[in-house]
Amino acid sequence: MKSRILALLFFAAVSMPSFCQEEGTGPDKKWNYNVASNFYIFSDDFFVLPVFKADENRLHFEARYNYEDRETFSAWAGYNFFGGDAFTYAVTPMVGAAVGRTKGLITGAEFEFGWKRFELYSELEYLFDAETNENNFFYGWTDLTFLPADWWWLGVSGQRTRLFETSVEIEHGMLVGAAWKSLEISTYVYNFTVGEPFVLVSLAANF
Repeated sequence: MKSRILALLFFAAVSMPSFCQEEGTGPDKKWNYNVASNFYIFSDDFFVLPVFKADENRLHFEARYNYEDRETFSAWAGYNFFGGDAFTYAVTPMVGAAVGRTKGLITGAEFEFGWKRFELYSELEYLFDAETNENNFFYGWTDLTFLPADWWWLGVSGQRTRLFETSVEIEHGMLVGAAWKSLEISTYVYNFTVGEPFVLVSLAANF
């Protein structure tokens, strides 16, 4: 277990995707990569959710582990739409498949919108379970952040998942994050007003 955690720490890193850019700049960038890990910390439990993303202008590929369920791997392919000036946007519809403890086909999308010093990021998906329709599930994660300076941000967050049992259907919380060069770290505190609070620490590297 310790060796697996150390390996995931080595690949560290959830943050906002690195592909958001204006029209016309994509072809010069070639491939962009984002390696991220989410460390969920509970009073009596702990697990890591790693994510790898690769973008080549319009093309998007992604791999996740422990996202749809514990001990479950999912692979994705999508298409990037991005642009804007004062108001920027990046929208990526995707399709994928999950194998492991949960198996099925998945449709989803990632969104990122920016205006002045505000940013809205959201990733949504719907899993069609391969075994029974009763296990079909909608997942969601949304962050709304404000950047007082280019290197740090704070905001609110909400997520819906079936990775763990809580007293609320949608976990909600607050976050604060910072960046240094290509590295980013964000800390979330969920359910601090209701249910059992837990902490999420996200590390990311863009290259």
